[in-house]
Formats: sequence, structure tokens, C-alpha cells
Amino acid sequence: MPVIPMDPETLAIDAAAAKAAGAAAAETYRARKPYPYGSFDDFLPEAVLERVLQEIRTLPEAETMFDRPQEKLKSSYLPERLPPYTRNLFYVLNSRPFVRFLEEMTGIQGLIPDPYFAGGGVHVVANGGHLDIHADFNHNAKLNLERRLNILIYLNKDWQKDYGGSFEIWNTDMTAQVDSFLPMFNRMCCFNTGSDTWHGNPETVNHPDGEPRMSLALYYYTATWDHTRKAHTTLFKPRPGTRDQVDRQVRRADMLQEILPPIVFRKVIGRLQRLGF
Repeated sequence: MPVIPMDPETLAIDAAAAKAAGAAAAETYRARKPYPYGSFDDFLPEAVLERVLQEIRTLPEAETMFDRPQEKLKSSYLPERLPPYTRNLFYVLNSRPFVRFLEEMTGIQGLIPDPYFAGGGVHVVANGGHLDIHADFNHNAKLNLERRLNILIYLNKDWQKDYGGSFEIWNTDMTAQVDSFLPMFNRMCCFNTGSDTWHGNPETVNHPDGEPRMSLALYYYTATWDHTRKAHTTLFKPRPGTRDQVDRQVRRADMLQEILPPIVFRKVIGRLQRLGF
């Protein structure tokens, strides 16, 4: 039985059953260290993701593409530009029944889905690509909301450990890996987000047939941001004893923000970003 009871044709969620599933997962999820996280196999009815896979065999041009040391060969596709069934699945995962499941599981009340799917959508990491260990941006400036929760649903059939791309969770001082999950078909991984919730898929994707690592990504927020907080972009941390590289772009931006008046900083950083620095 899937964790989330959903009609494969209409994508309607049984709200009461979803809420009960969240409550059943709450104790285990909230007790996890160094921060709350969970993994669920057979998360949605298999027929739902089978249909998604059929639809996204051909994808439009990506909205964002990364090919730098920290984010290599990673592309992202917004739901609004995807085929109708896949697009509607994203909208359902932003709906009240699914949000109630998340609230029951996490204990975070007042979760707000992002109608713009900033940073979310279908994520594709091509062979040879990876995403280094990081903590996510903490402030959605467009909505002035605090980021609280990430959901990842994997689409990869028969994925093996030696194909790379496993989702890793690290402790808060980045001295040890705490947990690791293969990005297997219909596995959902979720976790609370903060400025030291280190995670990623740093091992290079190496599928023998050249298949990419694919997932659905959604983020949820609360209206708890205030002027006392300091916003930050994605923060990358090298794993000890590896060749992971320091993110010099973020280090430079932090230094400039410390020494420049806000209006000057915004102009300077905007110009540097346009120039690709």
C-alpha cells in the first residue's frame, strides 16, 4: 500500500488517510538526529510515477542549469512547463490534504507551499554530475517566508549503490555522514531545513547506461521570518578528506556584504552575477 492514498487517474488524495499517515510517522520523524528527517518507500501509487516517467521522457529547455564544482550537470524544470499529468501532480502536492500530512508528521504548523516552485520542480543530474553537501537558502524573498521543509520523490528504476547519486545527511559540524539513501523509484525523502541541515548527493552519478538521476522537489515555508534574521543563499561545505571545493562565490558575497552599505552591496553583487562571477 502507498503511504499517500491517491487516485491514479484524478490524483485526488484521501485527506483523512493522509493525515493519519502523517501522525503515524511523527514520532520516528521528529526523533531523528541531527535534525528531523524521514524516508518512505512506495510513497505514491506506482501507477502515478509510471505515468510521470512516460510524460517526461522528453523535457523542455531547463529553466536553470548548473555546471560548477559544487553543482555539476544539474538541471531544473518548473511544473508549469511540464506535461499536464506531471504538472497537476505538483499542484496536488501543494494542496491542503498533502500539507496536512506534512504538518502531522513534522509538527510544523502553518506550512505554506510555494506557488512559484522557486528552486523546485523536476531535478535532473546527468551522468558525471553531483550536488555537494549544502544547507539550503533560508528565505524566500518574493514571499518573505522562512524555508522549513524539503520533499524529494525519486524516479529512478532499479538504481544501484555503485551508480552514485545517493542522498546523504551529515551532522551539524560536518565531521561525519549520518545517513544515506539510494534515489530509488517511488522513494520519498524529506527533512526540516535550517542553516546547518547539511545534505546533498555528492557522489558522482555513474549509471552504466548513461541514465540521469531524476527527482521531484518541493519546498514548504512558514510565515515566521522577521527583520532579526539574516538571509543566506545555498551554503556549501566540503566533506573532510575529499576534493570537494569551497564555494568562493558565496565567500566573496559574504565578505562584500560585511564591508559595503546595503544599497552598494546590491548593485555590486548584481553586476558580478550578470558577469558570471
